[in-house]
Amino acid sequence: MALTAPATRPVNPRFSSGPCAKIPGFSLDMLADAPLGRSHRATVGKAKLKEAIDLTREILGVPADYRIGIVPASDTGAVEMALWSLLGARPVEMLAWESFGEGWVTDVVKQLKLDATVRKALYGEIVDFTQVDFNKDVVFTWNGTTSGVRLPNADVIPADREGLTICDATSAAFAMEMDWAKLDVTTFSWQKVLGGEGGHGVLILSPRAVERLETYTPAWPLPKIFRLTSKGKISEGIFVGETINTPSMLCVEDYLVALKWAKTIGGLKGLIGRSEANADEVKTFIADKTWIANLAVDPATASCTSVCVKFTDPRITDGAAFAKAVAKRLEKEGVALDAGAYRDAPPGLRIWCGATVEQADVKALMPWIEYAFNAEIAALAVPA
Repeated sequence: MALTAPATRPVNPRFSSGPCAKIPGFSLDMLADAPLGRSHRATVGKAKLKEAIDLTREILGVPADYRIGIVPASDTGAVEMALWSLLGARPVEMLAWESFGEGWVTDVVKQLKLDATVRKALYGEIVDFTQVDFNKDVVFTWNGTTSGVRLPNADVIPADREGLTICDATSAAFAMEMDWAKLDVTTFSWQKVLGGEGGHGVLILSPRAVERLETYTPAWPLPKIFRLTSKGKISEGIFVGETINTPSMLCVEDYLVALKWAKTIGGLKGLIGRSEANADEVKTFIADKTWIANLAVDPATASCTSVCVKFTDPRITDGAAFAKAVAKRLEKEGVALDAGAYRDAPPGLRIWCGATVEQADVKALMPWIEYAFNAEIAALAVPA
């Protein structure tokens, strides 16, 4: 039986989980005000960086006494800066349920050589936060970008904890509610939910984190790009736009454009609403299907940004090859680019549903996934 391709295609086939789709209607002309060829230390450069920090605070609702800094090396740089600068003062618990969380475990246990308690969960599941000792420093990802599993809320984190919470929120920030009172260090890159360009990270510190920085000196040497203090005091300049190393003013301008777009759609509430609506399109599509399912075991933990799905048809004997074939077919058809599962994750698809993606495009993609699935099943030449 011949397969009929769906009549409607996504207008924008970019479903990569980072760098992600640009804001709707984006054009390079929007970046014309970037102070190219100027020093980031010049008045105009510092003003742009300060504006980016101020708009970040406004849209995310970051408390006034929390510091926000733009740092090098994307979210990875921001997380590493926190781990190397803050850990070692008290016992540590590391929580991991996907590859990036696993990476932070490796850094702390094998590089910093700390005797940390490590709690892990399989892909699709999440660590039991009720077992975590928050009197220790706790490191975790809010949303597992490669597993599509998120922390539903911060209710389980005690307000009277003695340790610091260090949260990698790179695919959660701007798409999920963050309870700032429960977070001491929060990191993200603007290449995710706001579709910014890569290479820059954002580091947000609570007053408790600043106190740690000013009262504790790690036993190991710190590279220059990790140093957040000078003579025992926080380097305040970092948090008003005086970056540690040279930022791209073109990327900063791009971030500013995205932040200003966010304000036009209702700020954080609008961003979250768009992401949730996009994820709901996938949820609705797979609800009555027996051959596809969300990788998240508990629907309450299913991500609204990096939505991961797996193929469950018993006729599939080589899951990795099948999933790659489906992703390749979607790309060949020009309906979904970069939608394959992360290399360390279980076979399947990863569909970015962040705020810059249009709901109509997610809806248009769903029949194409079924079409590609049926085409690859037919290629297996196995009976129904």
